[in-house]
Amino acid sequence: MILASATELTVLLSAIAAIAYAVPAVAGYRLSPSAAHVALIAAWLVHGCVLGMGVLGDPPRFGFAPALSFTAWLVLTVYAVESHRFPNLQARWALAGLGAAAVLMALFFPGTALHPAASPWLPLHWALGLASYGLFAAAVVHAWLMTRAERQIRLAEDPNAGIPLLTLERLTFRFVLAGFILLTATLLAGWFFGEKLYGGSGWKWDHKTIFSLLSWCTFACLLVGRQRFGWRGRKAIRVLYTGAGLLLLGYVGSRFVLEVILGRVS
Repeated sequence: MILASATELTVLLSAIAAIAYAVPAVAGYRLSPSAAHVALIAAWLVHGCVLGMGVLGDPPRFGFAPALSFTAWLVLTVYAVESHRFPNLQARWALAGLGAAAVLMALFFPGTALHPAASPWLPLHWALGLASYGLFAAAVVHAWLMTRAERQIRLAEDPNAGIPLLTLERLTFRFVLAGFILLTATLLAGWFFGEKLYGGSGWKWDHKTIFSLLSWCTFACLLVGRQRFGWRGRKAIRVLYTGAGLLLLGYVGSRFVLEVILGRVS
């Protein structure tokens, strides 16, 4: 029996995941809710297998596209959990399209192999940072749903078409707080254990670090503004989007420039 190589298997699974995501994204409301749910679950499972093969491979590979793929997978995980509690959650089509795009991007830009001098604990540090990415991305999705819910209220549309506005607001800030805690832990780990993790000089004041710290300050201001001054609505959403954009520029942006624009592999 001839087994497919790991690369061939990754390509096959990525194609299956992208197609499964594309089915509910393209079919839209013509697809029954049960069929769309089955397609999303299948895509989510295969997507998780592809991500696991990348991180647990020999050697592990990582880059801007796998980071985005992990983030999309985590957002879809949050959606899968919330959809059981809030059946009227209307984000299936957009998230399915996001999942398909993320899988294909990671297929064409698989990242670089883990440096031999790096610590075997480095993937755990990546996982911590990616968890914060996923939580902030979930907060951004909920903020978008808040904006849509406010528009529906102004247009006097069906108020039962999605999650209640106040519930969306509470969920958004819970995700922001959880993401902020994980981002803080990620930055502290890089500060205290950077030399052991990366096998170099440790903490570096590069673009990734600066943008990550700027995003940390932005999210801290958002949480303080929410607690002390009652920030909500458009003001809070603008600050959230700003912090998420800075965080995206931190790792994903810097790696995109290195891998795609400059063509560097390390």
